[in-house]
Amino acid sequence: MSAENARVVSATPASPVAERLRITEIFHSIQGEADAIGWRTVFVRLTGCPLRCVWCDTEYSFYGGDWHAIDDILAEVARHGVRHVCVTGGEPLSQKRCLILLKKLCDAGYDVSLETSGAIDVAPVDPRVRKVMDLKAPDSGESGRNLWSNLDHLLPHDQIKIVIASRADYEWSRAMLEEHALAQRCMVLFSPVHGSVQPRDLAEWIIEDKLPVRFQLQLHKLLWDDAAGK
Repeated sequence: MSAENARVVSATPASPVAERLRITEIFHSIQGEADAIGWRTVFVRLTGCPLRCVWCDTEYSFYGGDWHAIDDILAEVARHGVRHVCVTGGEPLSQKRCLILLKKLCDAGYDVSLETSGAIDVAPVDPRVRKVMDLKAPDSGESGRNLWSNLDHLLPHDQIKIVIASRADYEWSRAMLEEHALAQRCMVLFSPVHGSVQPRDLAEWIIEDKLPVRFQLQLHKLLWDDAAGK
């Protein structure tokens, strides 16, 4: 190859590398919680999570997964003919290109929700996305990871979810509700940990204290227990 041709080759831009995400599963089911409960939804479960909550029910998403181009993910979502898409994990925001996926889903006209741990900055998330953000109560083992500055980036259509494993967790949650005026920011969801708190007990505590929160059970667990891909 001549020196001139070598210069031409070196000046030719390389083919763009596809924007990819590591995915544990993509599946079509019924949304089991938050304000979209009951709707047919495609779930895009990203792999990886920096937290280790003791009651986690998706530990299988911590490792493994397969790489998928973001455009291929959108094509798979479109195949199911749904309006609602939930990007979940693990912790989806632990993969930075999740932000690209969220934007592209919104641009495609979907009603998009993001399930996030509350431990990673949510400020860059597309404002069209409905963030369902955890606050980790003490019995999760990860309450020290709550990124409290995230509260300032919540919009009225977002939701705060607190998973409660004990009466002590409930007391903590009630205190945080008041201290941070959570119900004035967005919808607040209280959910019992299966096998740790009786749903009826949590419901009665909420009623007794007249809390401005929404009680929820995980509908998908009532339907399919803890089956993956449901």
